[in-house]
Amino acid sequence: MTDNFDDYDAFASAGLRLTVDLGALVENWREMARRSGSARTAAVVKADAYGLGIEDVGETLYAAGARDFFVATADEGATLRLYAPEARIFVLCGIWPGMERTFFENDLVPVIASEEQLTFWMSVLSEYGDYPCALQVDTGFNRLGLPMEDAIALADDVSRPASFAPVLVMSHLACGDDPSNAMNRQQLEAFRKVSTAFDGIEASLANSAGIFLGPEYHFDLTRPGIATYGGEAVPGIANPMRPVATAEARIIQTRSVKAGETVGYGRALRLTRDSRLAIVSAGYADGYMRSLSSAGVPLRQTDVAAGHGFIAGHKVPVAGRITMDLTIFDVTELPENLARAGDYIELFGSNILVDDAARAAGTIGYEMLTSMGLRHERRYISEEVEE
Repeated sequence: MTDNFDDYDAFASAGLRLTVDLGALVENWREMARRSGSARTAAVVKADAYGLGIEDVGETLYAAGARDFFVATADEGATLRLYAPEARIFVLCGIWPGMERTFFENDLVPVIASEEQLTFWMSVLSEYGDYPCALQVDTGFNRLGLPMEDAIALADDVSRPASFAPVLVMSHLACGDDPSNAMNRQQLEAFRKVSTAFDGIEASLANSAGIFLGPEYHFDLTRPGIATYGGEAVPGIANPMRPVATAEARIIQTRSVKAGETVGYGRALRLTRDSRLAIVSAGYADGYMRSLSSAGVPLRQTDVAAGHGFIAGHKVPVAGRITMDLTIFDVTELPENLARAGDYIELFGSNILVDDAARAAGTIGYEMLTSMGLRHERRYISEEVEE
């Protein structure tokens, strides 16, 4: 053995690896900015930038011109501040006692989303003085946000402290990915009342799907998330976004199995032909979901097709149950030299779109991206992107 690891390439030898195309990321964000018309376009980088790395993604989008960012937690905001020094960073989960120092030291903007947070925030302002915040208003989602009536009353309250001066009022669409849903129009009309009450303060309603609903929904600031990362914002229409992430898993072993034999836990799959199987180093612990199995799981009792991988120009189906660290693919149709131990199978990317993989798993592209686990090795690539 040797102790010389100078030539060791972690990405080339990883069991599970993720390639992030930063050039495609920037193109997608700019496309959403174009579709946002006169509204400014923020960048949503919560959940570690949808699992792709808040440091590299944040720095890239900042360099591309993004100056408004949304994160879920203050810790995410503190990390992002290192890579987006002059940006406004909004923290969607707001602020609670004991978090003041993190917000102040990293110049983060809390999104006040409840009566409890509002009461606490007023006490912070009385002690520390003026500091910006955003106000989230519930227009029918029944998730986060002040009740609309309370928000409008707050806007009209002449006795509120002068130090309370939101820089943004926002809400969130419940059915933006369903353009014909009447809920979109109901929320739009409700939010118009809110934005009118907070006259002179910037307003934001549209997420990725909301941007596609048209200019009425754009207001002053749009907040594209999944579309920036290449996912489909509106199911059932052609996705104009470029794929950003490619997940691959290494083949550990190939084996030949006779017709009539069974594969994997529970003997869930019985082979109807002599088959060649590839066992790869990814499973549900890595975010490659058990529901993608070809047999032996409840989802396979429906008419939803099971998961597939892609190798050497061919789609290859999952065989049997996906396990914690391993997945089996049927590579019978491929010549032996196209699926060998050490080769990689694409789990999703430009050939198996993340949303198609998600549908096979009975979920959405958001969950596929954000569930890829901690064991993958990341590589960032970027084509030259011009304004």
